[in-house]
Amino acid sequence: MAPRGPRKPPRRGRAKATEVTEAGRDPFANFGIVNPPVYHASTVLYPTLAEMERIGRAPFDHVYYGRQGTPTTFAFEKAVAKLAGGYRAIASGSGLAAIGAALMAFLRAGDHLLMVDSAYSPTRKLCDGLLKGFGVETTYYDPCIGAGIKKLMRPNTRVVFCESPGSLTFEVQDIPAIAKAAHAAGAVVLLDNSWATSLYFSPFEHGVDVSIEAATKYLVGHSDAMLGVIVTTEAHYRRVKTAASILGAVPGPDDCYLGLRGIRTLAVRLERHQQNALKIARWLKGRKDVARVLHPAFADCPGHRIWKRDFTGSSGLFSFVLAKDCTKDALARMLDHMEIFRMGYSWGGYESLILPADPAPYRSAVPWKAPGTLIRLHAGLEDADDLIADLDAGFRRLSGR
Repeated sequence: MAPRGPRKPPRRGRAKATEVTEAGRDPFANFGIVNPPVYHASTVLYPTLAEMERIGRAPFDHVYYGRQGTPTTFAFEKAVAKLAGGYRAIASGSGLAAIGAALMAFLRAGDHLLMVDSAYSPTRKLCDGLLKGFGVETTYYDPCIGAGIKKLMRPNTRVVFCESPGSLTFEVQDIPAIAKAAHAAGAVVLLDNSWATSLYFSPFEHGVDVSIEAATKYLVGHSDAMLGVIVTTEAHYRRVKTAASILGAVPGPDDCYLGLRGIRTLAVRLERHQQNALKIARWLKGRKDVARVLHPAFADCPGHRIWKRDFTGSSGLFSFVLAKDCTKDALARMLDHMEIFRMGYSWGGYESLILPADPAPYRSAVPWKAPGTLIRLHAGLEDADDLIADLDAGFRRLSGR
């Protein structure tokens, strides 16, 4: 019997840092060009009646009409689905458009929705306005409820919506426990995964049915495009794609191209965002004028244990609570003269942002209580020591020094 040669090590799957450079592109299908080209299209022409009818029977699988997407759209969707570990992705014109399409795919008049109390405020407005007008009832639940969500399920509960962590107060949810209870009751689980992206949280490995990202933020990464994306399991793809198509909230191909370009550097950018945010958060933690730092990587942040169990990293977005409430004039002294941190909505770009916020009006299941003003930071890609110096000068202005 011939001696056996050395056993080959099992082939491991590619790391996500590799996938971000490879997913959604095929250079040799485009004359060797590294990046997928930008296809602008509304009308698509067919050479024969038979071909038009053939493609019309499966419009989501072909270049059919501009609203259904162009090859640029499909390249972006393919890349995001690969990173998320889902079946297929659906691009939309913004993160909110993606949330709206995903919710309306599953909800009808008379249905019940369980929405996390720490949700992005436009999501809450969607529930309390448009969905309520359509006859959908929303119950807001404690983000830390975990398996206890079972008690809130009703026979007509169709969707449990999660956002983990919350983008103002940063509670981390026990997604596997919530998903188990939701699925047992016949409901689907939707997750806003914009904070971690699929690089730091794998939604479908934790029981999520539909994962949503505001690609405007980290996927684009440069604060210059509005873009959303939904990734689903195979069981739910056609339903969500149909809803998104009917709503018509589609992105332009240039924005999809910018999303693809951003994905290529996502791994290195997120690492820098994470490092800067952690350094700043530790510095804030030592200040007497800061009551709390709300960052999932800190042991006193709600859900920290779950973050350690389920996430592989943290991003650049977090909040801190001042030791006391500030007057508007005092806040203006601090914020109006920042040199690097600038005031502006959204986050996820290369630049650092600072924003005062009051979560109280957007909470109902768990009232927000804090000793002072909440300030949300997005740590950009600048030098961390320069960012700390900018904040330090702001604190001096705040205290009148």
